[in-house]
Amino acid sequence: MPQISQIAATYASQIFWLLVTFGILYFGIGKMMVPRVQGVMDLRESKIAQDLADAEAARGQADTTEAAWTARMDAARAAAQAEVAKAKAQAATAAETQMRAADADLAERVAHHDVAIANAKAAAMVNVQTIAAEAAQELVERLSGVAISPEAANEAVRRQMTHG
Repeated sequence: MPQISQIAATYASQIFWLLVTFGILYFGIGKMMVPRVQGVMDLRESKIAQDLADAEAARGQADTTEAAWTARMDAARAAAQAEVAKAKAQAATAAETQMRAADADLAERVAHHDVAIANAKAAAMVNVQTIAAEAAQELVERLSGVAISPEAANEAVRRQMTHG
């Protein structure tokens, strides 16, 4: 059969060209392209690793900056609280001084008014004594018909008011 005898010659040529094509592809892709792709992949991995290291360093620096900022804020907060406490103490001292001055002024006014009231009371008592003496003088004259002197009536009223 001639078809069978041609198989070996036909397939041998095809197998040869198959091997040549695979060899070219193997050496072309495996020896030329793969190292380039591998180099790009290695470059990308190193770039990513470098970026991650930079990011970690930036995070550390940010943490340090945040800690320093927090410390400054705490110090500023403490200083502000100290200022507020100092202002409160000064305000309390000023208020106490004003209260003492107001109390002294009021005490002086009260003492002045107490003296005025005592003078008014004394004047009123003199008037009451004079009115009582006149009333006693008039009553004695009406009841007994005897006229007494104003000095005697004043003396009698004074003794009565003193001894009750």
